[in-house]
Amino acid sequence: MSKTATLEIDGNKYEFPLTVGTENEVAIDIKTLRGVTGGVTTIDPGYKNTGACESAITFLNGEEGILRYRGYSIEELAEKADFLEVAFLLIFGELPTKEQLEKFHSDIKAQSVVDDDVRKIIDAFPKSAHPMGVISSLTSALTAFNPSSVNVDSEEEMYNAIVRILGKFPVLVAWTMRKKHGLPLDYGDNTLGYVENILKMMFKKPNEEYKQNPILVDALDKLLILHADHEQNCSTSTVRIVGSAHTGLFASVSSGISALWGPLHGGANQAVLEMLSAIQEDDGDTKKYMAKAKDKEDPFRLMGFGHRVYKNFDPRARIIKVAADEVLADLGVEDPILGIAKGLEQEALNDDYFVKRKLYPNVDFYSGIIYRAMGIPTEMFTVMFALGRLPGWIAQWREMRLRKEPIGRPRQVYIGENSRSFKDIKNR
Repeated sequence: MSKTATLEIDGNKYEFPLTVGTENEVAIDIKTLRGVTGGVTTIDPGYKNTGACESAITFLNGEEGILRYRGYSIEELAEKADFLEVAFLLIFGELPTKEQLEKFHSDIKAQSVVDDDVRKIIDAFPKSAHPMGVISSLTSALTAFNPSSVNVDSEEEMYNAIVRILGKFPVLVAWTMRKKHGLPLDYGDNTLGYVENILKMMFKKPNEEYKQNPILVDALDKLLILHADHEQNCSTSTVRIVGSAHTGLFASVSSGISALWGPLHGGANQAVLEMLSAIQEDDGDTKKYMAKAKDKEDPFRLMGFGHRVYKNFDPRARIIKVAADEVLADLGVEDPILGIAKGLEQEALNDDYFVKRKLYPNVDFYSGIIYRAMGIPTEMFTVMFALGRLPGWIAQWREMRLRKEPIGRPRQVYIGENSRSFKDIKNR
């Protein structure tokens, strides 16, 4: 393969080097393009063909349905690791030893107390506030209680910032849900594992003992692992570009939460349940809605099927489908909406229209089913997504800062008015 690419503009030829990744991904390095051509840029709406960075964290091949964290397949990690191990792997590059994992968990627990003044901020939100708006605000507010900037050249300061947000964020997630339900705010139990403590903080009622359900713990653990990172998606790119201005970790993560909120990104699992509710209100006829989905003239959109990146079955969906079946069987939930979901799943998996187009149920479809069965309200689904994605955001922010990447500054092609003279208001 040629080690350069040639671009010809108005008879002038320019050569640019090729960059090849460890999985043989080829990219044209155009960082000198404007300089050597006298101002020519590229245009790529949505950055679908633009590599904004080089990263050693996550490899994704949508055509073949491959997802790996630091070289480890998502299938193997979901089966053999727990969420905290995966978080350590993503952030620091290697799976932890037993001693490293114990210290990591211990240090996170030591940072899990949130300043009591944060309660006042939560109290200021009405119960009607969307949890994503609340969690984004609370994460940004952590900066006020930890005002010193992080010296990225200090391993100790970087580590302390990382365990601090990993310790406090689950508390904020639980408080956001408990506020919605009118329950007292709880710090949980530091004798528990990371995921077990999250469930207890979210669901413990003040007048009864909380009992762990190992099937729910395992399902949530897998969900968090599957959502932990996904290469340069909208929210991750947002965290990196905000952090490129040397913005702190808390504020950068808060920006990622805001990006995740959108229904085309993290809000997709909420959109799935809203769609299922709409079908239920219309007599629950799944065949009718499958027909609407296949009708190009019908505005109805089947949420939770297919994926922008994966052109095959979403590898995360294969894993979480098993967990969804286990959760539903264990809880014995009789919920018409979940029945509609199972009906849509079976019809899509056996309908030639969907099979030929590889429009399989994706991770958002199954995660919404699990969260509803667990008793998590629909508007909290995207917050749970953020909880899982937190280690990925941290890893991407840390990598970007350690690589000393330049501040993000996209270009544009101007299509507005040419130069014109100002008119006095009486002449307009």
